[in-house]
Amino acid sequence: MATVPRETEDRDASPASQERKRELRFVVCGSVDDGKSTLLARLLRDSRTVLRDRPSAAERESRIRDTRGDGFDSVLPVDGLQAEPEQGAVLDVACRTFESDRRKFMAIDVPGHEQDTRTMVAAASNADLALLLVDARKGIPTRTRRHSHILSLMGIRQVILAVNKMDLVDYRKDAFSSLVDAYGPFARELGIKRVHAVPLSALTGENVFDRQDRAPWYDGPTLMELLETLEIDADGEQSPFRLPVRQVNRPNPEFRGFSGIVASGRIERGMPVVVCPSGETTAVEHIFGPAGELESAVAGQSITLVLADEIDVKPGDMIAGTDRPPEVADQFAAHLIWMDAQPMLPERSYRVRFAGTSEVGRVTDLVHRVDIDTMGRLAAKTLELNEIGYCKISLDRPVPFDSHGAIRRTGAFVLIDRSTDATAGAGMIGFALRRASNVVWQDLKTDKADRARAIGQKPCVLWLTGLSGAGKSTIADRLEQKLRALGKHTYVLDGDNVRHGLNRDLGFTDRDRVENIRRVSEVAKLMVDAGLIVIVSFISPFRSEREMARNLVEEGEFFEIFVDTPLDVCEARDPKGLYVKARRGEIPNFTGIDSPYEAPGDPDLRIDTTRQSAEQAAESVVQLLLGAKGPDY
Repeated sequence: MATVPRETEDRDASPASQERKRELRFVVCGSVDDGKSTLLARLLRDSRTVLRDRPSAAERESRIRDTRGDGFDSVLPVDGLQAEPEQGAVLDVACRTFESDRRKFMAIDVPGHEQDTRTMVAAASNADLALLLVDARKGIPTRTRRHSHILSLMGIRQVILAVNKMDLVDYRKDAFSSLVDAYGPFARELGIKRVHAVPLSALTGENVFDRQDRAPWYDGPTLMELLETLEIDADGEQSPFRLPVRQVNRPNPEFRGFSGIVASGRIERGMPVVVCPSGETTAVEHIFGPAGELESAVAGQSITLVLADEIDVKPGDMIAGTDRPPEVADQFAAHLIWMDAQPMLPERSYRVRFAGTSEVGRVTDLVHRVDIDTMGRLAAKTLELNEIGYCKISLDRPVPFDSHGAIRRTGAFVLIDRSTDATAGAGMIGFALRRASNVVWQDLKTDKADRARAIGQKPCVLWLTGLSGAGKSTIADRLEQKLRALGKHTYVLDGDNVRHGLNRDLGFTDRDRVENIRRVSEVAKLMVDAGLIVIVSFISPFRSEREMARNLVEEGEFFEIFVDTPLDVCEARDPKGLYVKARRGEIPNFTGIDSPYEAPGDPDLRIDTTRQSAEQAAESVVQLLLGAKGPDY
């Protein structure tokens, strides 16, 4: 996930030194003009941790923007660091560290811009609590509710409600109480367990570090007292032990250790552990940290474990305590925050990255979209940028994980677009799905190799892709004739023909196109398992779906053949009159006109139909097979 760096490698390896001064990470959020920058500047300035080269530059600019009349604008040190535009729309996360005698702090500033959900997720993903600013004059705005909802989804269960600008309402108790009374029930409905409210003025400093008796009716802690004393044991020592294995450490033949960063809990020498997903159990024989051998280790430490038994452990596995092991499943329900300009498409294949492993998966069902402003559940077929939905996700194989509510680090994941490697979404796991627990692979005595030997050929998929009218179907028909003449067993899956039966319920939206190719890919896989040479003739406009089809079969069994015909040539041919209708608007979502075609970047074979006849093109595919699979293909 796109998270705020935790700098775990730089932590002191000694648990005792960590306990002396632990770090509190808190996310600071609020609407534009609520006073975030002023408050952050106050925290940095009064704790004397503003960088030494910043005040002089800030003082120079404050002579131009002097808002207080004292020659120094407390907003400027923070604004300069985060490059906040004048309208207050912060575009990326700004982190500032400071400390008191009791604690170290990292303040993570997030945008006031309501559409920048991506940055909000990045900021909240590893924070211990949230500092939520509201303007004493304005009540609880919709944007504050939106921020609170996202914070709750990201596992934040503790909020400091900082009622700012109390100086502008004469420090009236009723102004403060009305805001607290409005926010409390809303927060509880979201699952936020504790709300600590404090009336303050970031501008004057009232109740930030010190009391100035301007609100004598308030006898609670100041903001800094809260930050110094609140418990911060999220995913700490009281949580179940989890170590996602990043590396198998083999410096010599006598040593075999398993390295990673402790995601949660505590581990001690001699403690029984289980390796997931295999389920094998053993005990911890040695624990090593950067400074040498340890008796124990806690969440956040980089360690290497040596196990008592020689069992199979590989990168991506998870070592856990046997008392409370993680879930192991290939399906789960989750909240998903969409972070890509391209919409989420159910059944599209994505790379799903967890704390310690990465697998191929897809969203099988979008249960509903969440209206962040009202918390309502809306019917939806897809998710757009910054939208949040509740969905079901299926993986290619079982992986270990926890619910996000139990352990945030091992209950989170990101979706990666397989064609661009861009982060497409961030998710929080709710629970494992057991719907298919009674469905297992049937062990058959006859396998693909037996079937292929029986008919004397090597099975494969010949995937022809290109625009409508490129000549795919004509080439596929001629290719099958050639292969049949050579005594090969084949079958052609043609786009139009398949839509008369198997895919007759699908339209031509992006979502339907993805499902169209998914079904055909699965059919092609079954035909390859039967020993056939499968010729697939589909426009298949998206690279990700073609890559998904390739990954369903074994290496060397898939050939992507790009029938490369320019759009103007396809339109001139227009054998079915489709382009004419598309240009008139009678066929929406037509590839090449108002729906994109993503050409292959590195196909196994490129056919130029402006220079090659269908006969020549078919022969070039035959020669491709001869070269790749030899004379016995």
